[in-house]
Amino acid sequence: MKRILILAAALTSGSIAYGQEEPRIKVSVYLETYFGYDFNKPTDNIRPGFIYSHNRHNEMNLNLGFIKGSYENGMIRANLAVMAGTYANANLAAEPGVLKNIFEANAGVKLSKSANLWLDAGIFSSHIGFESAVSKDCWVLTRNISSENTPYYESGAKITYGTNDGKFTATALYLNGWQRIARQNGNSQPAGGLQLTWKPTSKITVNYSNYLGTEGVDSVRVRRFYHNVYGIFQVTDQLGLTLGFDYGTQQKAKGNEDKNEVLSPVAIAQYKINSKWAVAGRAEYYQDKNGVFIATGTANGFKTTGYSLNIDYAPISNAVVRLEGKMYTSKDKIFIRSEDPVGNNAALTASIAVSF
Repeated sequence: MKRILILAAALTSGSIAYGQEEPRIKVSVYLETYFGYDFNKPTDNIRPGFIYSHNRHNEMNLNLGFIKGSYENGMIRANLAVMAGTYANANLAAEPGVLKNIFEANAGVKLSKSANLWLDAGIFSSHIGFESAVSKDCWVLTRNISSENTPYYESGAKITYGTNDGKFTATALYLNGWQRIARQNGNSQPAGGLQLTWKPTSKITVNYSNYLGTEGVDSVRVRRFYHNVYGIFQVTDQLGLTLGFDYGTQQKAKGNEDKNEVLSPVAIAQYKINSKWAVAGRAEYYQDKNGVFIATGTANGFKTTGYSLNIDYAPISNAVVRLEGKMYTSKDKIFIRSEDPVGNNAALTASIAVSF
């Protein structure tokens, strides 16, 4: 009778742990609604083309909502999440069919009983950058320019090794391309990447990630090599700092060793006033003179400085109400206001994010 009661309790909770502390099956939900106002008042209600999250002007909308199921038993793990929102519309526009609604879909197997060594394959979050599509997990409501213009998601396979103390993790990746689920038509070359993460203490994270692949069909494809470095430092219980730097190169033409360059430093400071309130500020610069990622058609290309100020209110641990003001200033007049080119862009964004 006792065994029957134990089994019934396990079924009621949704899993049988078999000696594990965590449930084997977990279902989670994330939902973020937002209102954005661009003071340049775009007539099509779409913010500048290099912005992919929170990119609608003067309307209430859903940035990202997903439901996710996860499974793990110690040797096997899997994740599946389907999504909707303006984030999906903007970031997965090039993906075919129902793939546009896949946030995550991957399966993994542990390769060693003693070592923390995993092989995972499928669709998963990008290994580049410290900001993700899940705004609630980021210090500032909207993403920085380098996060917007590097992959949010990837597809392929990866091998991950982590030390038992959790201080060091290394991942090698085989990928279908730069933010692609389906490989680009006419391109037969896979891509790859590396991620190294070091956490010497619970208050310091240092990360290096890279990507090597090609863009374009085989007859004209050019090589892209991208590097991302960042550090996250919890200076005190209230104050945190994030410093990041991105640098990428891409061939100007196939067979030509001349390269176009992209670079972007970013700094974020967050101060937690108390358990419910926090403020954060971000300063960033993005330079893409030759339009590798952001084409402008102007003399100096994309050379833009951004400043953001953010305030958060978290009435409960799994919900946050946020307000952010952001200003972009560009060397050239790359923005449009009342059909005229201007050199700056200001916006306010408010959001409510809930996870459970």
